[in-house]
Order: sequence, then structure tokens, then C-alpha cells
Amino acid sequence: MQISIKTNFPAVDRRLGQLREDVALKAGVRAVNGTLAQAQTRMSRAIRSEFNIKADKVKAALRIERATYRGGVYRIEGKLESPTKRGRSINVINFEARKTAQGVSVKILRNGGRKVIKGAFIGNSGRTVFKRVDKARLPIVAVQTIDVQQMFNTKRIKELVLRMINEKFPEIFEREARFYTQKFNRS
Repeated sequence: MQISIKTNFPAVDRRLGQLREDVALKAGVRAVNGTLAQAQTRMSRAIRSEFNIKADKVKAALRIERATYRGGVYRIEGKLESPTKRGRSINVINFEARKTAQGVSVKILRNGGRKVIKGAFIGNSGRTVFKRVDKARLPIVAVQTIDVQQMFNTKRIKELVLRMINEKFPEIFEREARFYTQKFNRS
């Protein structure tokens, strides 16, 4: 997800030109970081409103790379991403998996019904749902479904978060610019 101040926020770009360079850069860094924090929260809520997954699982999968100001060096670029370490799927145990007489019941979509995975069972001390490959006892495979990264890339969820960023960034930037202008004027 990439957003440019010059193209998406022409009013913010004009305001940057009116401020002293150090005030503009400090306000820009804080505004980007504040907007990313709000976007992360909004992304988590949007994912959890559509998929039946716990907040801690979503939060662990969403990462922010913050804009920085260190020793006179500015980097006004921030990222909200979902890097996947394990591959492109997570185990269905994360979706309210319950043992039933026929197998394991899971509920993946928040507004959807439960689905029974016939012949599946919960193992690994309750951390994984498995299914046998054939009639023999072994081999078994873990039952997987979409990962948070794929939920993150759902068009509806992405558009919702981009709309929030477009609405919030100018007002957050203006608040930070006022703060640093007042701070500069006091000293």
C-alpha cells in the first residue's frame, strides 16, 4: 500500500511549503506515524468484522514500519504491511475449531455458518487441526486456510482502510503542524 503526499494530498503538500523545513519534517514524520497507527487499528477491525479470527492473531500479522527522525536525518516513509513468515496459510484452529462426532467444526467467516471437516481431529496439545491423508493412521496433514496477509489484501478491506487514511491524514498533519509551530514560536 503506497500513498504519495504530492498526488493524494495536495492541500498537505501546499501546507508543507508554508512551514519551516524542520517544522514541516517533524510534523510530517509524526503525522505519518499517527495515521499508520490508526490504519493498523482500522485494518484489524475490518479483518475481524469479516473473518472470525482473534485480534491478537491479526495484530501479530500486521507490521508498521515507522517514519523516523534521528540526528537530523529524516525518513518520511511509513509502511503498513502483513509479511508472512510461514507461507500463505494458517491452521483452522484459529477459527473457533471444535471437536464433533464427525470431525472438527470451524467458523471462518464472521457472518457465515460453521463447517464440519469430516475425519479431522485436534492435536499438538490443542494448537493444530489435522486430517488423515487416507485410511491409514499415518500420514496426517495440517488443515490450513487463508492467512491474515490474504485477508489484508481483500479488496473491500483495503478500500476501507485507504478511505480512512485519505480522510484522517490531512487532519492529523494539520494538528501536528500546529503543535510544532507553537512549540517553535515559544522558543
